[in-house]
Parts: sequence; structure tokens; C-alpha cells
Amino acid sequence: MFSDRATVQVEAGRGGDGSMAFRREKYVPRGGPAGGDGGSGGDVVLVASESLRDLTALRFNPHVRAPAGRAGEGSSKTGANGPDLEVPVPVGTQVFTEDGTLVCDLAHPGARVVITRGGRGGAGNIRFATATRQAPRMAGVGEDGEARTLELRLKLIADAALLGFPNVGKSSLLRRISNATPKVADYPFTTIEPVLGIVESPDGHQLTVVDVPGLLEGASEGVGLGHEFLAHLERARLLLHVVSLELDLDAARNGFSVIFGELAAHGHGLAERQRLVILNKLDLLAPDDRGTYLDAFAAAIADSRLAADEGVVRDDGGRPVVLGVSCATGEGIDRLVAALHRYAPAREAHNDPDDGLADYLVYRPGIGGSDRFRLLRAEGGYRITGIDDVAVGLDPDDPADAAALNAALDERGVLAALRRAGAATGDEVRIGEAVLIYGAEDRR
Repeated sequence: MFSDRATVQVEAGRGGDGSMAFRREKYVPRGGPAGGDGGSGGDVVLVASESLRDLTALRFNPHVRAPAGRAGEGSSKTGANGPDLEVPVPVGTQVFTEDGTLVCDLAHPGARVVITRGGRGGAGNIRFATATRQAPRMAGVGEDGEARTLELRLKLIADAALLGFPNVGKSSLLRRISNATPKVADYPFTTIEPVLGIVESPDGHQLTVVDVPGLLEGASEGVGLGHEFLAHLERARLLLHVVSLELDLDAARNGFSVIFGELAAHGHGLAERQRLVILNKLDLLAPDDRGTYLDAFAAAIADSRLAADEGVVRDDGGRPVVLGVSCATGEGIDRLVAALHRYAPAREAHNDPDDGLADYLVYRPGIGGSDRFRLLRAEGGYRITGIDDVAVGLDPDDPADAAALNAALDERGVLAALRRAGAATGDEVRIGEAVLIYGAEDRR
């Protein structure tokens, strides 16, 4: 099953806790603090891989978590950083937040982006030593890594894309011109997911062609999953508009215009994309009628009576390129392959990774919590710094104030951080001058 969308929960690694230790060596009486810092948690990195074709792996394994950093140790030993977790995704993957904001667009092979950053490691007690506090009995707790829910959407990148109504022979045509083997049958919507094929010229030059399921009138409004199918045309450099010769000239021209209207309504530059017109099922016409039909269709395009005519590729003489083919007999296939290699725009050169330019199109880094705090492990409990204002004016012994304080700590993520740090019922939690007792009501 082809999967072009996946929703994933991504969490970077938690930082390791700092160590609270003291020197215990022979001939070193009253040794000072020697607790090392915790290591940073690992980042989650998305990497565009040419070996993947869809998002099936992430669709069925949507929870991604990077390793945590190691805790610090005595003798001032810093814990190891958690290794980064690289997650391969297909080239052409776009990443969106839950509200639909584009985070990054991995449009080139090897493009990579840090999607969530690991938490910092906690400070060891050696960091808290001062001239007046020479034996600090506190250490930092590692910070949580960034956590985000993201939607991945794949837009296939191809040199050309086949489009047209259902059952006009797009899959048969792809079989004829490429190495792809899509299902072919005599009923509409035989193709239910995009199929990629490689078209090779006699000199060995290769192009990728994608066949998307047939479009219906109203596809730009979502009819027949039109949004999903049209999205795969956005990255094609050339559109191959397939029209069936089962229809008379007027009906074929009308259908040609309808499909163009859906491209224009969808937007994203599809209406301006160059198109080759392919009249399929040439074998249904009598040999004497084939040239007449092709000439009439080309002449109608040359007259530019329809908006759909403007983007049709012209040859060196200014004549619209209208190709007749028969997938049943193979007639016209060689001419089509030659035209495809001639008119497909050259691929844009990929940025040199050493040129200082990013190899992703857009990147908006995740925003960490606005109410940042530090959680320290101390004797008898914990100390929280950075949010002293949250407890100002509140009496923890008053039920109403206690409920308000509990809600404020929960909203800022303090309670969750305490739970992850292993806080137990009865532990003291100091916030500024306030001393709170971590109780059963907090362990939700």
C-alpha cells in the first residue's frame, strides 16, 4: 500500500541528570564537590533518502524517540551525550505542524534537518560551588527534549507526470514507455495510488515519470481524493496530458479543458506548467482518419480558443506538440519517448553541500516552552528556579491557592518534569521562598 501521509509523534532525548558527588580520596580530607554534568539528549534528524518511495514505515511506527543522555558521575565525569536519531524519509517529504505550518521541505537527496532538539544535561554539583558554599548538595536534573506532533506529506518528484480522466490508458502508457508494471484493466480507477517509472533513451539518459490516479471534475475541491492526487503533480517538470481517442473531437477538447480547469483551481503553478498532449488509443481510428484527427486537435490548440491551450509545448516551428499513440500496438511510442526526453526541462542542480546554502527549502525551528525553568535535585527534595513569580502571593496551605498553584505548575510542565525526575510523595519542592510538598494529588 502506498502511503503519502503520516502523522508522527517526535520526541528528542532527555538530558542526563547531573551528579551530586564528593571527592573521597586518601589524604584528601573533606574533599570538595566532584559531580559531573549530565550529557545532552539526542536530536531527531530527518534525512531525505532516495531508497524510500513512501511513508509506510512511519505510518505504522509513528512514535519516534531519540536516546537520552547519560547521567554525570563522580570524579567530575560528564555523562555521554545521547546519539542523534536519524529518520530516513522519501525525497520530496514536507513536514507540517498540527496547525498546518510548513516546517521544512526535504526536496533533495541527502537533505537533512533537525526536527526536535535534545534536552540539556543537568549540572553536576561542582557547578554550584562558590567561595561561601564549598559543599553544595544539589545537582541539576536533565531537561526534557523537544516533543512535537508532526504531519508528513509526500509530494513525488518526477521529470514528468501523466494526467487525465480515468480509463484513458495512462497506466498502459506507463508500461509501454518505462520499466513500471502498474495494474491495467478495462475499468475506471484501476490505478489507486501513484506509480513511478523510469524512461530510458537510446543514449542511456533516464527520466522519471509518475502515473497518478485519474482526475474527476471537481478534483481541486477534493472530489475523488483530488487534493492528494493533484499534489503529486506539483513537482513534475512536465505534464503529459492523456486524451482518449474514443471521444469525438469536440468531447475530447471539452475534457481537455475540464482537466486544465482543475489544475488552475488547485494552484501551485500547475496551470503554468508545460504540457505535452498525448492522444491515446490511436488503433481505434481507421488509418486514414488518424492524421486528420491529430491535425484537427493541433489546429484547435494553435487557435488558442481555450485557456488550456496556452501551456501546450510548441515545436521549433511554433506548432503545438500533439502526439498520437497506441498502447495496444506500440504505434507512436518511440516518438513519444523522444519527445519526452527533448521537452522535459533539465533538472535543477542540487546545491553543493559545501557552499553554505541549506539543502532544504524552508525551515522553521520548533519553539521551546516560553516558561523555561530549571529543576535541581537537592537534599530532601527539589528546587525549581526561573519561575519564582508563580508562587508569589499564594498560600500553599489554602485549598484555593493550592489548586491555582497546582494548575499553574501543570500548565508550565513542572509537574511532568518532577514525575520524570522520580519525585516521590512527601518530597519538598522549593520555588523561591515557597516550600511545597509533592503529594499524591500531584501524581496524576
